[in-house]
Amino acid sequence: MGKAPGRLLHQAFEASLLLKGLFALSETLAGLGLYFIASDTIKNAVNWLAKAEIVEDPGDFIARHLIDFAHGFSIDTQNFFAFYLVSHGVVKLLMVGALWLRIAWAYPASIIVLLGFIAYQVHRYMILPSIALILLSILDIIVIWLIWLEYKAMRPRPASARRNGI
Repeated sequence: MGKAPGRLLHQAFEASLLLKGLFALSETLAGLGLYFIASDTIKNAVNWLAKAEIVEDPGDFIARHLIDFAHGFSIDTQNFFAFYLVSHGVVKLLMVGALWLRIAWAYPASIIVLLGFIAYQVHRYMILPSIALILLSILDIIVIWLIWLEYKAMRPRPASARRNGI
């Protein structure tokens, strides 16, 4: 017979932690990379990649936006993205590590952190709509739900609830 629903939810929780952890690590590394790579190097790389695509398809939507982004990519923009990615990634790595170790306070703290990220993503979406922000927010909502279910499952139930079969 199939696995119990509780076991499948636990496996989904662990898989979401793995994905969040990998994404957080990539954010942290990308942010660190931005600190050490010259902004002109980034601009030149983006222009080179986008221009190759524009030669193939002059109306390429993504390539045009990349070129526009590269033209406006200042040192201030680079520093903002570097700081945002490193801080965001480190916070999520700490959150994932604490959840993986099943530290009780990490469950409600992680939910609060993820709600904060969702609020910021919604704010950014209002300024500059992006399907990526919506997808990240949906993923965060799913992870919040899995964290909540895992937290409920690990907390001991009161004796009265156990006696009543709750």
